[in-house]
Amino acid sequence: MRIKKYQSIICMITAVCLLGAAVFCGFHIYHHYIQIDEQTEAFAKIAEVVANAPDEEPLPEDKPVSEGEDILAKYKELYLKNEDMAGWISIADTTINYPVMQSKDKPNFYLKHNFEKSYSDLGVPYIQENCNIASSDNLVLYGHHIKGGRMFGALENYKDKKFYEKHKIIQFDTLTEQGEYEIIAVFKTIAYNSEGYRYYDFVDAEHEREFDAYVGKCKEIALYDTGVTAEYGDRLITLTTCEYSAKNGRLVVVAKKIN
Repeated sequence: MRIKKYQSIICMITAVCLLGAAVFCGFHIYHHYIQIDEQTEAFAKIAEVVANAPDEEPLPEDKPVSEGEDILAKYKELYLKNEDMAGWISIADTTINYPVMQSKDKPNFYLKHNFEKSYSDLGVPYIQENCNIASSDNLVLYGHHIKGGRMFGALENYKDKKFYEKHKIIQFDTLTEQGEYEIIAVFKTIAYNSEGYRYYDFVDAEHEREFDAYVGKCKEIALYDTGVTAEYGDRLITLTTCEYSAKNGRLVVVAKKIN
């Protein structure tokens, strides 16, 4: 009789623990999706600031030129709010229309922080810390793969060559210069694994052979042939996000600047 009583108590305690765990997990899932919706709305407002900003902001003739005044007018307001802002990326007919950050002293900071530097599951697209925006041969840009095509989740569409054929151009502006980039390769790989390609190691080429080797490898493992390549002296951007067909999988889109 006493054993059955203890068994009943244990069952009740187990049930309460399982219920508590379920409530805890449910709350975190709910909070996660609420945060995604809130941050999506915040990004939409940030994009409105850029869309409504003047294309040019002429200076009075008697105003001295000071540091920072070469920043494009449409990005000045945002830059003054957060000086980690390094540029802007957009792809037509997708949700990709975001500021791009760089925090050299805090690598991967914007993986889990928003534009206001508060914690965020969405983060903000950002440039690898060892890239020099003005001079590097290749800028590596990271962004989360969020369902619904949000953040860099929209890159998933590039697995389909038909989508690529209608979306060959990526608009990537620095704070001082607008730029268009033509996609040369789309591929999948595994990060932090000897079986994968360490594309994120290539930032600056010491010589032409190193540049050609990077482009050649990207073309070799590409999902399809774009018919476009790059030559030593071209400026590249490499967009990367998670890809879920393999553990630590990555989807990578490489593009060259159109001169």
